Amino acid sequence: MRAKMTNRGKPTSASAISARVYGAARALVQSYSTLQRDGAHLLAPILGAQQPRQWDHYPSEDAVSKDGRYQWFYHSHDPEDRSAEVEHGHFHLFARIEKIANSIDLESEKEFLRPFGAHEQTANTRHLLAIGMSPIGLPTSLFTVNRWVTGDLPLSGSVTVSLLSKLRLATGYPVIDTVLTSVVRLHAPEIRDLVAERDRALLDRAAHGPGGLDDESLEVLSVRALDVDRRLATARRQKSAPRRAADRKVWKAGS
Repeated sequence: MRAKMTNRGKPTSASAISARVYGAARALVQSYSTLQRDGAHLLAPILGAQQPRQWDHYPSEDAVSKDGRYQWFYHSHDPEDRSAEVEHGHFHLFARIEKIANSIDLESEKEFLRPFGAHEQTANTRHLLAIGMSPIGLPTSLFTVNRWVTGDLPLSGSVTVSLLSKLRLATGYPVIDTVLTSVVRLHAPEIRDLVAERDRALLDRAAHGPGGLDDESLEVLSVRALDVDRRLATARRQKSAPRRAADRKVWKAGS
């Protein structure tokens, strides 16, 4: 198996990737185990005992990470827009442009946006990903949305994926931060595909003329349903596979 490359050009071994995924799996399980033990709901720190008011942000001023690089908020839509039986609401994850500007090629980003006829934005965020949640507080989907939904601009696929791979959250909501970070790390392959599909959808729309980023008939650009239990099981198998291989080598050497 060829080593994967990090953003700095250094190879990352398959075992290191497996350890990262397994670490995310453990953190996710521990978070929900703690919630279950305490009889608590994931969303209680931001919702309290109330149901979310449609379209309101929770928390009201958004949750901004301590280093200022990322932020998120939770909200819900009209039940006619999204079935409450499937999705209670969703998190929107953003990068904050003033904190990432020095780490990305702004000219390349302008080239990425050129086919879509994008105009300058004063928004200080760039939308990365949305995570749908069930009524009991479990992640059910990943999806991307068009520019008009969040009022900012998309980043290129490679930058979006890179920023999500580096996601670190410390917003003052530690359990939510851990769940969001763990879900992103566990689903890196799906996220790469999701972002590529997002870009294809925007390019397909651009072929029909300008205004695609503000086309309100084009809201969700790509979506993937999640089976978290299945992904956790996969992470456990990946973690144990190197150990089984090492055991076989020891057995063979001693035979």
